[in-house]
Amino acid sequence: EVQLVESGGGLVQAGGSLRLSCAVFGFTLAESAIGWFRQAPGKEREGLACFNTKDSSTRYAESVKGRFTISRNTTENVVYLQMNSLKPEDSAVYLCAAEGWGWGAPTLDHDYAYWGQGTQVTVSS
Repeated sequence: EVQLVESGGGLVQAGGSLRLSCAVFGFTLAESAIGWFRQAPGKEREGLACFNTKDSSTRYAESVKGRFTISRNTTENVVYLQMNSLKPEDSAVYLCAAEGWGWGAPTLDHDYAYWGQGTQVTVSS
């Protein structure tokens, strides 16, 4: 059974940083695509970043480019989202997703095969 478990969310002041983790079980991150998404109440799910573990291709949404960084630890099968310069509008539930992949980064709105349950991020002004 494949499981993705996010952690690292919490309450932070505007301008602060958080690092989210996504531990992946039952699925190897070799030759896969990983994505980070967020969903705020009353809003559609937004694709933030994606990463291809085979060729290291990445994509970022304009809303987070230059502030967020996606990375992975192959040994521990964990994916990270480093979030800097956080803003109140970044408040949302953050989710990670993954699936086997070939070359290139998927689109930011790709509907992955495996999803985590999410972790809440709240940024106070």
